Amino acid sequence: MRIRLLPPQLINQIAAGEVVERPSSVVKELVENCFDAGASRIVIEIEQGGARLIRIRDDGCGIAKEDLPLALSRHATSKIATLDDLERVTSMGFRGEALPSISSVSRLTLISRTAEAPCAWKVTADGSERHSDPEPDPHPSGTTVDVRDLFYNTPARRKFLRSEKTEFAHIETLIQRMALSRADIGFKLLHNQKEILNLKPALTEPEQERRVTGICGSSFLENCVKIDFEASGLRLLGWVGLPTFSRSQQDMQFFYVNGRLIKDKLVSHAVKQAYQDVLYHGRHPVFVLYLELDPVLVDVNAHPAKLEVRFREGRLVHDFLFTALHRSLAELRPGQSGPVSESAGRLAAAAPKALFEERTPVHWPRSPQQETLPLTVQEEIRAYARLYPEPKTPTPSAEKPDPGFPPLGHAVAHLHNIYILSETQNGLILVDAHAAHERIGYERLKRQMQAGGVASQPLLLPIKVKVSPAEADLAEQELAYFHSLGMEINRTGPETLLVRSVPPLLAGADVETLLRDVLADMSEQGMSRRIEEQTHRVLATMACHAAVRAHRRLSLDEMNALLRDMERTERSGQCNHGRPTWIELSTQDLDKFFMRGQ
Repeated sequence: MRIRLLPPQLINQIAAGEVVERPSSVVKELVENCFDAGASRIVIEIEQGGARLIRIRDDGCGIAKEDLPLALSRHATSKIATLDDLERVTSMGFRGEALPSISSVSRLTLISRTAEAPCAWKVTADGSERHSDPEPDPHPSGTTVDVRDLFYNTPARRKFLRSEKTEFAHIETLIQRMALSRADIGFKLLHNQKEILNLKPALTEPEQERRVTGICGSSFLENCVKIDFEASGLRLLGWVGLPTFSRSQQDMQFFYVNGRLIKDKLVSHAVKQAYQDVLYHGRHPVFVLYLELDPVLVDVNAHPAKLEVRFREGRLVHDFLFTALHRSLAELRPGQSGPVSESAGRLAAAAPKALFEERTPVHWPRSPQQETLPLTVQEEIRAYARLYPEPKTPTPSAEKPDPGFPPLGHAVAHLHNIYILSETQNGLILVDAHAAHERIGYERLKRQMQAGGVASQPLLLPIKVKVSPAEADLAEQELAYFHSLGMEINRTGPETLLVRSVPPLLAGADVETLLRDVLADMSEQGMSRRIEEQTHRVLATMACHAAVRAHRRLSLDEMNALLRDMERTERSGQCNHGRPTWIELSTQDLDKFFMRGQ
C-alpha cells in the first residue's frame, strides 16, 4: 500500500484518543487551563455525566480576540516557546493539544475576554477543520469553554461511556483531587443544575485544613501526621495517616508534584516501603502529599494525559520520600505533641526531626542507641522497673499536668493476663502486652544490627546465578551496595553471577530468587530493599518468639517497665504485623458511656 498523509480531522481525533478518554478527561484539561490563566474561581457545570454538556467558567486572564482561532489549532500555546521552556515546565498545560483534541470529538464553544478588552469574543468548532470567525459576546473577564455532545461524531467511543452516575462520580473525584492541589482557588461543581460542591478559596492555614477535612472527612486530620521535610533541593509537605487509620482501598491517596496531580510507581513504592512493617496486611495508607522540586528535575511530558511523570534522579527522589515518611512514622510515640484522634485508638503525632544528608546515594540517620545488654525478657523488664519505680501516691492536678503521670500512665491491672490497664492523666489506656513487647524487641534488634553493621557469612558452596547481560552489568555496578548488605557477589561471565556470601540471617533463604528479585527492582525502580526486608522478617520472627507470652501474669513493676519502654521506642503504636498495640479512652469517652453531664 502507498503511504499517504492523514487528513487533519483524523489526526486530531487520534490525538483526542490519547487525551480524551472520558468526560472527566475533558474536565481535567480545561480546569488545568483555568489554573494556568490565574483564575481565583472556577465553575464546572455538568449535564448527563458530561456526555451532554461540560461547561467550565473561570475569572482568569482571558484570551485575546486575535488568539482565539489559534487556541483551537494543534500545537499552539502561550506556555512554552523553546526547548529550555519544555525542560522546566511550570504550567499545567504546555502542548497545545487539549482544545483542538476536545473540539474534534464534540461541539465546542470558546468565549473569552481579557481585562482590557471592551467585550468578549466567541468562536465555535464542531469536529471539522472549519472554525467560525470571532463574534462579540457580553461575557465578563475570563473564559468559558462549552463542550456539548461529547463523542457525537465517534459513536464507537461514545458506546464505551459508562452510566451517567459513574461518569459523574469520576468527575466529582477529579474535582476534589484538583481542589486539594490549589487551595487558593474556589470551586463550584453542578450536576444537572444541582450544586454538588462549593469550595471557597482557602488562603489561611485553618481554611486549608477545613478544605482537606471537607474532602477527606472529619477524621482525616485527627489521625494524620503533618509533614514539612526539606533536603537536597526537595521539599515534602502535607499529611500522612497513622498506620491504624488505613483503608481497604487506595482511594484516599493524593500526591502532587509541583502542584500537578500524578500517579507514579516510584512514589507508590516509596510510600509502601515506608509503611512496610507498621501497616496491617492488605490495608493501604492515606495521605495528602505535595512534593516540590526544581522543574528541571522532573519530566512532565512522559504521559499523553500528563498523569505520570519521570524523575531525572529517581533514586534520590525515592530515598527522599522514603526517609521523610519512614522517620515521620518512627517519631510516633506516646506523649509527643501533635494532632490526636478524639476516638479510641488515638496516637500522638510529631513532625519528623531527622536530618536528611545531602548526598547521593541517600542515607538516613540511625536511631538513638539504647541499652543492648543480652538480658532475658524477665531481667530486662525488672531492669527497667528499677529505673522507673512506680510513684506511691500520684496526685493529679486539674490546672497543670502532673509530672507523676507519664504519657502511658501507670499500670493498674493485667486483664485476662493479656491486656495492661493503665490510668493516665486524661483517662485509661489498654495495651496488648505481647504485641507491644514484640515491637520493642524488634526495634532493638534492628538497632543492634545497624550498630554492628551487616555481617557476612561465606557460603560453603558458592551459588551460580544465570542472569541477562543487562542484569549482570547492573550487579557489577552495584557491588558496593550488595557488600554493604552482607552479600558478596562476583561476575564470572557475561551472564553469570557467583554469590559467595550472604547475611547470616539469610543463610537458609532462596538466594537465587532473592538476587533475581533485587536486580528486577533495581532495573525498574533504581533501587531495592528486598534484602533488608527479608532480614527484617527474620528479626521480627525472633522478636515475636522473645516477647512476653499472652496469659503470663505480669507484676505491676513489669507492666510499668513495659509502658516506659513503649514511650521510648519508635513505631511502638503497632506490632510487627501492623496491628495496634494500645488504645486510649479519655474521661470524656467514659462520661459518654455513663451519660454523665447529659
